[in-house]
Amino acid sequence: MDWIVSYLPQVLMAIGVIALIVEVVVLGFATFIFFFIGLSLIISGFCMYIGWIDTSIQYAIWTNIILTIVFAVVLWKPFKQLQNRKTKQNYQSDFAQQTFVLKGNVDANTDDVTHAYSGIQWKVRSEQPLAEGQKVKVIKMEVGIMWVEAINE
Repeated sequence: MDWIVSYLPQVLMAIGVIALIVEVVVLGFATFIFFFIGLSLIISGFCMYIGWIDTSIQYAIWTNIILTIVFAVVLWKPFKQLQNRKTKQNYQSDFAQQTFVLKGNVDANTDDVTHAYSGIQWKVRSEQPLAEGQKVKVIKMEVGIMWVEAINE
């Protein structure tokens, strides 16, 4: 136990790095708690190593409590916004080349018109209302939904 006190700054920084690795690699940055704790451990260990903070267990505990709370208060909202940011990606696939004739009237909310492709019954929807018998092509795919537009011939 004496060696921990003798090498307290290095031990704190090592535990801090481990906490950051666990947060990022294992938890996928889903909870920020280990990130805040790891960051506070690294900073307090560094401050003890340089001599800005006394090297003792009591100072280490209180410094880490205070720094963890400060990091949580300051960084929680920006990290939450970063985590909840949605990226819209339009994928071009082989479905975009697919053309067929509609078997019913289609609009943006239609759920009863389907098209069989690759053994799956896909719901067919369109931004503009389309009439039955119209030739269409697939422009966008979502889970279980083919978005189509009319082909002007």
